[in-house]
Order: sequence, then C-alpha cells, then structure tokens
Amino acid sequence: MELIQQAPELAAYLAADETINHEHPTVRETAAGLRVEGGDAYAYAKAAFEFVRDGIPHSYDAGDPRVTWRASDVIEQRTGICYAKSHALAALLRAAGIPAALCYQRLDVVHGLVAVRLPGREKWARQDPRGNKPGVDAQFSLEHERLAFPVQPGSSEMDYPVLYAVPHPAVLGALRAAPDRESLWTRLPTEL
Repeated sequence: MELIQQAPELAAYLAADETINHEHPTVRETAAGLRVEGGDAYAYAKAAFEFVRDGIPHSYDAGDPRVTWRASDVIEQRTGICYAKSHALAALLRAAGIPAALCYQRLDVVHGLVAVRLPGREKWARQDPRGNKPGVDAQFSLEHERLAFPVQPGSSEMDYPVLYAVPHPAVLGALRAAPDRESLWTRLPTEL
C-alpha cells in the first residue's frame, strides 16, 4: 500500500499541537531518557516505540477506566487506548526531530497507528504501539510491517493510506467526549 501524506510539507509531521504536545516537559523529559549515547535515530525510534508499547498499558487490557488523549497525559498517567498511545509515540518521535504521522486501520472499529520516517529514508514505515498480549505481537520494523492486527484479506477491514499530521477529528472527538473508557467504547468510530 502506498502511504499518502495529507500535508505536503514534512514539517507538518514535526509540529506540536494540543494533542501531540511534544514541547510539554513530561514529553521532553521522557524523550531525553530514551536517548542512548551514540545512538542514532533508528535506536531512538525503536526505544520510543518499545517504551509506549510496553511501558504504557492499553487501558482496555489493564481494565483502566481513564481516557487520555494528550500525549503528555498518556505518558504521565501511563494509560491509553491505541489512539492515545499513538499520540504519545508521535510526540516522542517529534521531540527528537523524527517526522511522525498518525494513520489508521478499519477493523471492527478504527484502530490507531503511527508512521515514522527516519532520516535518509524516502519511505514511511507504519508502527503499532498498541501493546502486546497473547495473540498480539507488534514489533518495530522499517522493512516489514509487524502490526498488532494485520488486515484480513476478503474481510471488510482496510488500511487507510492517509498519513495525518494531527489526529483525525472523529478519533479526537470520541476521546475528548468520553468521561470514561466504558463510555468511549460506545463512541469509537467505525470508519473515517
């Protein structure tokens, strides 16, 4: 699948906003802690991915009722669903000057991913920081996607090819409107 940048300028995928708030002290401190002396952009991106995937439990898996949507809140509260975890990963990547986009799949509901574009690479690579569990084995990879939920051929599932610089309004609206995770489950978008 060919990924399509919604914003033509790569700078849009480095910007901070209310959701991908990579200028927030929590995001900056976390990013600084992920840097390895002598490490390159690949090492940092992989460390950021693994931090979000493994260090921030998916709120459904953990039974956590809180709904987070700002990257700094996801990191501080250590909880979030796929969208929120994607916001946190995008913020950590952008904090290090690595372009990061938000992208989505349609499964039973819309599922959130991140695409990363490392220096020297012409292609974006989608990553899924959702969090692993039995039957789910997402891994950081630039060559072959290792997503939590690959789209099943012959089903109504699909990969959306658009790379967003900011969260899709349907996703952000659902997160912001939900007082708790149980309520959020009734608001999750089923398509974009």
